[in-house]
Amino acid sequence: MRGRLAAIVYVPLVLVIVVLGAVSAGSITRAHQQEVLLERLRDVTYLVLPARQAVLADDPSLVAGDLQRYREVYGIGAAVVDQAGSTLVAEGLDVEDYDERHAALAGRRAEMREAFWPWDAQRIVVAEPLFDGGDVVGALVTSSDAAGVQRAIWTSWALLGTGGVVIALLALVLADRTAGWLLRPVRAVDQAMEKMGGGRLDERIPPSTGPPELRQVVSRFNEMAEQVEHLMRRQQEFVANASHELRNPLNALMLRIESLALTVPPEEAEEVAHVRAEAERMAQILDALLLLADGGTMGAAQPVDVAEVVARRVEGRRLLDPDREIRLTVPGGEVLGHVTPTALESAFDTVVDNALKFAPASEPVDVAVVRDAGIVEVVVRDRGPGVPADQLERLTERFWRSPGHSSVRGSGLGLAIASELLSAAGGGLRADLPDGGGLRVFLGVPAGQDQP
Repeated sequence: MRGRLAAIVYVPLVLVIVVLGAVSAGSITRAHQQEVLLERLRDVTYLVLPARQAVLADDPSLVAGDLQRYREVYGIGAAVVDQAGSTLVAEGLDVEDYDERHAALAGRRAEMREAFWPWDAQRIVVAEPLFDGGDVVGALVTSSDAAGVQRAIWTSWALLGTGGVVIALLALVLADRTAGWLLRPVRAVDQAMEKMGGGRLDERIPPSTGPPELRQVVSRFNEMAEQVEHLMRRQQEFVANASHELRNPLNALMLRIESLALTVPPEEAEEVAHVRAEAERMAQILDALLLLADGGTMGAAQPVDVAEVVARRVEGRRLLDPDREIRLTVPGGEVLGHVTPTALESAFDTVVDNALKFAPASEPVDVAVVRDAGIVEVVVRDRGPGVPADQLERLTERFWRSPGHSSVRGSGLGLAIASELLSAAGGGLRADLPDGGGLRVFLGVPAGQDQP
């Protein structure tokens, strides 16, 4: 955007520079030609008197010496013709080659033709009529090479072009600085929005230079960010307070359930177990709400051997539920990832719980650790009913549950929490539908610095 805005400012400046340069070039060309013409006219004025005397006396010697000295000093040829057009005296000039003498014999001064282009001026010819008592008695013709005036014009044009280039470069710098000045508040807003999107709700834009209209936009943005931060803080505080307030009565309820389980008849034990399961589910929901209220963060990321963490969690799961088969595949050696260990463990446990919950008890759950360029992925694949393809993108939405699985216990927060935990560490969660049915979930984390 800065380049486009600079071009909008720069192009009109360049056009103005080009137009002014063309006008200046024409003025310089005419000024040099006029200067040379005035010099020749002064010379002719000096030679007119002896030339007229020579014509009237029909004596070439009266002007021949002046013409010879003029040619030796200035290198300019000259000739005098009488009224009939015959050459009376000539010095370095064949007057028959110049038609300008006819205009002079007709009583008109024949001056050099002004040319815009310097290469059009080849010779500088001035023909001055000689008058005697109002009658034309002859003409004085001078002719000189135009190389001098051509050099002067080319030199002036070169200086003009150099000056134009310098001005164009300065205009480019000015346009770029102007565009930067105009867009500085826009860049500040963009950077602040990026940081706020990353979770830094306290990000604000300091007062900056720029057009008053954009400075007002910055002020409005800061006000909006202040309001958003306030609302988010209130929401997080509400969730945290509500979760904490509910935990005490829930703990008391679970204690009473355990006491009740010791006194109820055996035939009522199953009902007590159902009540205990519901209480535990409520505790899990409260834990999830607390985690989401804290922004899904669990400390700073660090290099972690992902294969070792996954193997340890799988072994723990096997001990808790020895009847379920979990097949683990890991590469040899360390598989370093940059992540918070607790976040990885929590996300992995959530995904494995989800797979075991939906997969048939007779079907195994496959877990694999895969390393790729710049990323380490933990792949969990079950052979359950899966979800329709158009619902894959909704798996990580909070409290969303597939309509086909509404009867299965759960809160709809598991994959949402796992996704947020990994996103906070620079990773992510995605899912697809593998061949053979079921669901395959990929937990990705950035590879460690020593990871190939």
